[in-house]
Amino acid sequence: MHRFYLIVDDVRWIERLLPQGVKLVQLRAKELAPAELRQQLRLAMKLCAKHDAQLILNDDWQLAIDEGCDYVHLGQEDLMAADVAAIRRAGIRMGVSTHDHDELEKALSVAADYIALGPVYPTILKKMPWAPQGLERVAEWKTRIGSRPLVAIGGLNIDRAQAVFDAGADSLAVVTDVSLHQDPEARVRQWLQASA
Repeated sequence: MHRFYLIVDDVRWIERLLPQGVKLVQLRAKELAPAELRQQLRLAMKLCAKHDAQLILNDDWQLAIDEGCDYVHLGQEDLMAADVAAIRRAGIRMGVSTHDHDELEKALSVAADYIALGPVYPTILKKMPWAPQGLERVAEWKTRIGSRPLVAIGGLNIDRAQAVFDAGADSLAVVTDVSLHQDPEARVRQWLQASA
């Protein structure tokens, strides 16, 4: 799993940022109508194939099956509603979000291909019912999950990146530090350098 994990809400970001060298990207387009999401996913898959990048679709496991995605990422609520057996039969790998020990156990019980932990730091992306997890929790999660990749998310920036890697994260998921930056392309290049 690549160490820099970009999360975007529109395929236009993928088109714009893959040429900078991004190799792992999640399409997390929660506001799109189903037909538009399908259209964006198809374009995203073509772009990722062209740039030799890994695409992960957020939440919509049925669409991931229908369109032949390699990966789907599920939050805990989505995991409870998902047909995990159907996802596995389709050969789709699965990442799962976790925020506490019970959620980690659920993710492990479905043999998630990677585990996400967040928010590591305070985040502006969305209102979170969980306190920031901190670096100690990153280290604990990595100990608990072993060789399975650990993705850290929430409040990450380049100044914090090395400490999160040192704590045990295999990959850092980044949203607003790129999307709200005045020069997203340059910021992505900085992230790729920091994650090398």
